[in-house]
Amino acid sequence: MEILATFLQVLTKTIEIYSLILIIRVLLSWFPNIDWSNPIFSSISSITDPYLNTFRGIIPAIGGLDISPILAFIVLNLMEQLLGRAAFSVFSTSVGF
Repeated sequence: MEILATFLQVLTKTIEIYSLILIIRVLLSWFPNIDWSNPIFSSISSITDPYLNTFRGIIPAIGGLDISPILAFIVLNLMEQLLGRAAFSVFSTSVGF
């Protein structure tokens, strides 16, 4: 049981880190002159764009404004909370609280 709790905690932390990378990606999109061929920016884009494209297919741009990252952040936040609660539940049952 402890291994499962640790796995869920690692997964929760991974989602948290991914959320930070996603925030960076959204902030970078505000600067139209960024050279996306730069290896750092290209890596950020290749990591986040497949996830964002999922939500871009659900929510179209409104007046040229892409609001799909809002839904993407909501889904990530929900997953992070659910995994965190599951990890706590597994940990508390294995410890005997």
